[in-house]
Amino acid sequence: MSPTLTPTTYVAFLRGINVGGHKKIPMTMLRDAFLRLGFTSVKTLLASGNVIFDYEKQDTKTLSRTIETALEKAFGFPVDVIVRSRAQLKKIERSEPFMDIPVTDQTRLYITFLGGKLKPTTPGPYISPDGSFQIIKATNTEIFSILDLAKAQTPEAMNILEKQFGKKITTRNWNTIVKIIDSLD
Repeated sequence: MSPTLTPTTYVAFLRGINVGGHKKIPMTMLRDAFLRLGFTSVKTLLASGNVIFDYEKQDTKTLSRTIETALEKAFGFPVDVIVRSRAQLKKIERSEPFMDIPVTDQTRLYITFLGGKLKPTTPGPYISPDGSFQIIKATNTEIFSILDLAKAQTPEAMNILEKQFGKKITTRNWNTIVKIIDSLD
């Protein structure tokens, strides 16, 4: 990174690492891989593949591809990575996507980050046949959804999202996103 440029803070969301014993990456090794790329202020949050880092202002798709290439080389398997800037995440937070949703201990709020832009033919709001899963809002780059465990016969939410939007997505619980955004301040 050029010393004259002010760094931008980014968050890399890695898909499918450390889940069910698959694609295991220790957080210290993940942090080191990011440092080798020249990123600074690198820190991981939770073991599910959330990496906060600073770097010169760059297109998030370019950063995603750079990180994916480096991680495959370092760990021997492909890892999909979706990058968002601090500004993008703060904008999502300010939009209060779940403001009107009544939340109980059985409610899960999710944000799905898309690796590409939403297709214009993507259908609008969606409710699963059992009423347990709803897509409440979609932007060009994110999907906001709710899972009601009280109604779920089988939580097929992630399969529904993959079928609708492809595999170049990654989903996080809204509470995780709030923790990440809080750590950026």
